[in-house]
Parts: sequence; C-alpha cells; structure tokens
Amino acid sequence: MAGTQGNSLGLKINKPCIIVIAIAGMERFVFKGVASNLVTYLTDIAKMSNSEAAKTVNVWCGLTSIMPLLVAPLADCLFRDRYSIIIASSMHYVAGLLALTSTTLDLKTKGASSTTLFFCLFLISVGQGGYNPSLQAFGADQLGEDQHLPSSVKDTDNTQNRRGLFFTFWYYGVCTGSLLGISIMPYVQDTWGWGLGFAIPSVVMATSVIFFAWGRNLYICNHAEKVEYSFLQRAAQALRDAVTRGFRFRMPPPNTDNKIHASELELNDITKLSNGNTKEPEEYPEKRLTEKTKVVLRLLPLWATLLIFAVIFQQPPTFFTKQGMTMKRTIGSRFEIPPATLQSAITITIIPLMPLYNNLLVPVMSSITKDEKGITVMQRMGVGMFLSTIAMVIAALVEEKRLENTTKMGSDNTTLSIFWLLPQCVLLGVSDIFTVIGMQEFFYSEVPSSMKTMGLAICTSVFGVGSFVSALLISLIELFTGSDVGPGKHGWFSDDMRQARIDKYYWLLASLSALSLLLYVTLCKFYRTTNEST
Repeated sequence: MAGTQGNSLGLKINKPCIIVIAIAGMERFVFKGVASNLVTYLTDIAKMSNSEAAKTVNVWCGLTSIMPLLVAPLADCLFRDRYSIIIASSMHYVAGLLALTSTTLDLKTKGASSTTLFFCLFLISVGQGGYNPSLQAFGADQLGEDQHLPSSVKDTDNTQNRRGLFFTFWYYGVCTGSLLGISIMPYVQDTWGWGLGFAIPSVVMATSVIFFAWGRNLYICNHAEKVEYSFLQRAAQALRDAVTRGFRFRMPPPNTDNKIHASELELNDITKLSNGNTKEPEEYPEKRLTEKTKVVLRLLPLWATLLIFAVIFQQPPTFFTKQGMTMKRTIGSRFEIPPATLQSAITITIIPLMPLYNNLLVPVMSSITKDEKGITVMQRMGVGMFLSTIAMVIAALVEEKRLENTTKMGSDNTTLSIFWLLPQCVLLGVSDIFTVIGMQEFFYSEVPSSMKTMGLAICTSVFGVGSFVSALLISLIELFTGSDVGPGKHGWFSDDMRQARIDKYYWLLASLSALSLLLYVTLCKFYRTTNEST
C-alpha cells in the first residue's frame, strides 16, 4: 500500500494513519463477527425468548458503547500516551475473546452458564472501552497537527479538510471490516458451529495487536494529560461548585463572538507556559476541570437528540434478524442465507456511496452553499436523522406485508423473500454515511486537544445509551402489551411471529425519530460551534 492516500483535492493521509485505519477494520470484523449473530445464539442455543434475547443484545451493546466514558478517563490517568492505552486495552479485549471461545468447547454436551458467558462479554466491553476511542484519537494524532495550539488557532481550512478526510477513510475502513464480519462469521457459526465462530475473531484480534505494535516507530505519540486524583471526584466537585455559584448552562445565540470555552481553556494554558509559569497554582486544576465540565455539558442537549437514531440502529441485529428467520432465504436448491448476513446490506451501501459523497455530492453542494464541505457537519447529521426516520416507516410497511402473508400461509414462515428487508437496510446505510461520520467529526472538533479521547468517547456513548433506551422501550412495551395483560393477548414481541406486532414498534420509533429531529433542528439554531465549518 502506498504511503499516503488522498482525494481529488490533493489532501493526503500518511502511512501511520493507514495502519491505524486497517487495524480499526480488523477490530470491527472481530466485534461484528461476535455481535451480529448473537441474537440467534441466545434464542436457538440459550433458549431465550425473542424479547429477552433482544434486550440482552441491546444491554451488552449498550455497555460496550458506554464503557469508553468510564474507562477512557481512567486510562488517561494511568498511562503516559494513547499508544500504551491501546496496547493495554487490547490485552483485555483478546482475553475476553479467548474466554468466550473457551466456553464453547463443551457447548454440545452441557453448554456454558449464563454467568460465564456474560463475564466474557463484559471483559470484551472493558477492553473496547479504552481501545476504540483511543485508537481513533491516536489515528487523528498521526495527521501531525500541533496539539499544543487551541482549536481556533490550528483549525485552518486545510486542517479541517484533512481531518474530515481521515474520518471518512476511518469509517471506510471500519465499514469494510464490519462487512466481512457480518458476511462471513454468521455463515461459519451456522454451518460449522460456535467454537470456530468465536475462535476466528480471537485470532484476528490478536493479529491486529501484533500488527499495531509493529508500527511503533512510525507513530506520533502525544502524551496523555496526567490527572493527579480521582477524575470522577474532581468532576463531581466541579459540577457541584458550578451549581453552587449559580452557573446556568445555556446555548449562546448564533451571532455571538466565536471564542468558546474550549479555545479559551487551551489559550490560557499556552499563555501560562509562555510566561514561564510552569507550576500550576493549587486552585488551577479545579478551575480547569470546571471549564472542561462546561465543555461537556454544552454538548449534552445535541447528544440527547441523537439517542433515537442509535435506538433505530439496534434493530438490524435484533428484530430485523428475527424477521429474516421467518422469510424465504433460499438461493437455488441448497444455499440458505443466514438471517444475520442481511445486516451486510447496510455496509455494502456505505462502502461505494462514501466516495460518491466526497467526489460528487460535496462539489455539487459546495457550488450551491459556497461551503468547501458542501454542507456543515451539523446539517450532515440532520440529513442522516431524517433518512433513518424514513427507513423505519419503510420497515413498518414491510412488516405489515409480512404479517399479511403469514396470516394467509397459516404458519410462522412466509413465502415473502428476505430481500424485502433490503430497502430499509440500504436507507439505514445511507443515513449512516451522513450522521455517524458527522458525529465523529463533530464531537472530536468541539473539545480541546487534551479531551480528544473523551470527545470520541462521548460520540460512542450515544450508541451505548441508545442501546439501553432500546432495552427500556422493549421492557415498557412488554409491560403494557404482553401476554400478562389479559388472557389470549399477544404482545408486540410475541415468540409467535404470526401474532407479534413489530410493525407497531417500528411506527413508534419512526414517530420518536421525527420528534427528535425536530428538537435537533431547533437546538442547532442556538448552538455556537467551535469551527465555522461545523
């Protein structure tokens, strides 16, 4: 592979960035290889109900995504640089995968206990908590930007474009890994068993760690900021002090001065150092943390509006897969499509359309909006949210069609082809291009350089909390529509797919998504961003 990769604008990313992107793709192959078909394992092998299996997958995915908020600050405290954080976290990741594989050795005779299984999954979540945000921030570090300058000083148009290009190629890499994991591993697990199905991801992850360590001399290793005592204690203290002083979190009007807390915080640091004052006064760490807390708090309203988008993306590995199990999946006379493989349609959509976005849509929109990026990052996120809403409308209509066909057939299975689920998956893939890449760039750009790992952890936590929200929604719907409500009643998530009303659940998600989009647009009008291009 060449040492650099670029686009039509002449922007390039260097060899270390390419190595990190390749490693990120390998990690996604591993995770998707385990997660994409987990609901099948839980229902067919562990004998869970549809709703219980969906909640279990949601909770685990939520824990995996939320873990960076807990692990990343601790990792920044314990290690000198992100390289060390990545190595340490990957060791936990590999250990969890090996433990998960070991539980399948006697699966056919007595099986693995739920406690052992969940402990292995938890160990994977802990490893990912430090691994994913650190790896992405580490990759962005390889662009060679001056990390000691505040964002308002260093974010020239070229820097912003190079950063946007990195996040685009990053996402291209993780989508490629996800596609391979979703396409290959469900077939392996359904055909040759779960032992081999979990062993392959373990080997791939261990190989990626060796590959990452091989490039040690090529990397730019920026030292992580040391924290002298408990981050959570200091954050709580800072929040309490802010409330005590009557601090009110408000989004400033859009026409105010472009200086924000993140830049002011970094400028203050540089001013103190340039004046020769290298020793911080005793009260400075608390003041500094208070400012950082404010940086995080100002992001929370927009963060909250993205949660339903994350809930929608919990449907492909859960209810989309269960729908696919009841539909016609044969190709020819022998080959049967694994239901979980349908998720690959999302990634297959993303991979070819991303270059079209950069090389076709951006130039066209630039000529209209006079913005080099075509549309701003926040507008990009909004477009993706709108498309995800339409995807759920289509999903509801398809499920109504499946139920109608099932009723005529008089059995759980239907003559309706699994390819009827493709339009909603394709549309989710398109929405992913807009919103997820936009989220990564938005949360990375809106925090000071010393908080880049935390910024990406906040981004990842959207999907973590969204997974918990999804599990909560399922529990509430079960409470009000389940079989316990009355004799002869069937809940929305009935194990009898002829009686389940997943279509109503999809209509509910579409409505909640529309409301979230409306709130998002309203908040954007009052939000003041770090960079004008955002």
